[in-house]
Amino acid sequence: MLKLSGKVIQLSSAVMPVRRQLFLLSTNPHLPVVLRGKRAFLVRGNEVPEGFRHYLAFDSVPENLPAEAACTVIDRTFAYLAENDVIAIGSDGRIRSLYRASSPHNAVLITERCNNYCLMCSQPPKDVDDGWLMDEAMELIRMIPRHTAKIMCITGGEPTIYGEDFISLVGHFKRYLPHTSLHILSNGRRFADREFARKYAAVGHPEVMVGIPVYSSDPARHDYVVQAKGAFDETLRGILNLKEFGQRVEIRVVVHKQTCDGLPALAEFITRNLLFIDQVALMGLEMTGFTRANLDSLWIDPIEYKDKLSEAVRVLSSYRVPVSVYNHPLCLVNPDVEEAYVRSISDWKNEYALECQGCTRKHDCGGFFSSGIQHGYSQSLKPFT
Repeated sequence: MLKLSGKVIQLSSAVMPVRRQLFLLSTNPHLPVVLRGKRAFLVRGNEVPEGFRHYLAFDSVPENLPAEAACTVIDRTFAYLAENDVIAIGSDGRIRSLYRASSPHNAVLITERCNNYCLMCSQPPKDVDDGWLMDEAMELIRMIPRHTAKIMCITGGEPTIYGEDFISLVGHFKRYLPHTSLHILSNGRRFADREFARKYAAVGHPEVMVGIPVYSSDPARHDYVVQAKGAFDETLRGILNLKEFGQRVEIRVVVHKQTCDGLPALAEFITRNLLFIDQVALMGLEMTGFTRANLDSLWIDPIEYKDKLSEAVRVLSSYRVPVSVYNHPLCLVNPDVEEAYVRSISDWKNEYALECQGCTRKHDCGGFFSSGIQHGYSQSLKPFT
């Protein structure tokens, strides 16, 4: 598990005049001088070259820091920062890692607002004016070197709550990072507006997919899980509109006590009514956010629904619908699911239980969310030997 945000040890006065500043990092002391003014240098040794916009140092200010240079001191929990990463430093002394060039798990949070109120939401919605997140995202996209970002995720909250500004963001990605695949996490309801779906499609991003949750073939059950009346109907109309305009759609299903029994029926519903979708992701529960408050209604040991999971995968696969199983320990799924199994948990929140130490297939297994390790997990783990 990596620490992505925290407090700096010493904040440079150069950061103070504005609410936050974004910095593209360099560890190259031989970077051409003309490029140094746009980057922050991450000090790791004795060499501290001149001319950089800002300096980041671990534990204390370097003695050989160039005269009048701006320097922020951070602790060793951020030692993973590297070349071409992007960070934000606020005037309140808070540092956040926004982009890691070496990671395949980069996500851009653009809002914490949402028109769903899902029982297991890992990012509980807030009714606040957080438009600064969109402004920050637009700046971040301009700073990321084109050759570094293979895939990125837009997440929230509900990203489409911005309306036209959301469409502008997708276009911004297309202009500045044209070779980066884009995955958008949305509840799909805004795309029920056919004109909005048409404008989104008109951006013409060459490699974009919208991941939309459908939790049950029963509208009442879906609406209960997302805590929004009529959400099922809007979500399905959103999916239909997106596909009408040739857009790629993934159906995402978080598996828990309220959804596990209905997995086979949902798979049948998809193959009969939504066979044209691009893929299905069946996902384990993350034990954070609203999940902890609703644990009694949500938690079920994955060992108890593994046969239902197998059945759903079998139905989807038989109709040639691409299906993936995410966020499950490998020893808690049946062998027939392994072909669809993905090591999916983001590296910054991925851990393994003590029981996993001697497992011979640990490197094939996705392990656990760090929140799951902290707040309880299956007692049915059976490490491979």
